[in-house]
Amino acid sequence: MSIDPLSDARIIDSWGVNAGPWTTAVRGQQIESRRLVTDRAIVGATLERSPRSVLDIGCGEGWLARALAGAGIGVIGIDAIPALIEQARQAGGGDFRVASYEDVIAGRLALSVDAVVCNFALLGKESVEGLFGVVRSLLNPHGTFLVQTLHPVAACGDLPYRDGWRQGSWAGFSDGFSDPAPWYFRTLESWIGLFADHGLRLLERREPLHPRTRTPASVIFMAQVAD
Repeated sequence: MSIDPLSDARIIDSWGVNAGPWTTAVRGQQIESRRLVTDRAIVGATLERSPRSVLDIGCGEGWLARALAGAGIGVIGIDAIPALIEQARQAGGGDFRVASYEDVIAGRLALSVDAVVCNFALLGKESVEGLFGVVRSLLNPHGTFLVQTLHPVAACGDLPYRDGWRQGSWAGFSDGFSDPAPWYFRTLESWIGLFADHGLRLLERREPLHPRTRTPASVIFMAQVAD
């Protein structure tokens, strides 16, 4: 059976193909926006919440776990791509496990932490909506849910500003990348609505600026379970 080219399943398929080039790009600091802005932004936002334990959903090759572990934080990193988890385990810095978003949604991850972090890891539609539905169960009392993602206004391009699937691109990346993953575009209003619709109260929204373009490199949401 062929995979729908605009679907959550196609995202997983693409990342499986590109696990090696991605690891090289991240560890070689080849992605300018990450090097200049967004990596530091999510680390800083997480540390400000003073968590003792963190669940990094969509952890990739584990760079964020290693950064947080350096501050004495216990990190569990999960990813659906075995090759990425293997890279993370080899580098150390956390408890890395192969687990899909569907595993989390089904309640197969029996744990609770002070912070759940999704750093550029919420690219799909049904998987993202499902995660928002269960994240409350993963947080300790007064725990924080942190999401960093593409800023909708900056990422919209010339297409209409409305929710919907979009074709992916590896423009600006090395020739080692292929088969770009699609992604589900959400407006700022839709992102905010996801939190409210799932009993999560936004504490803060940040828009880290790229130092050269002076446009938002991302948006960071910080939320807690609503009272």
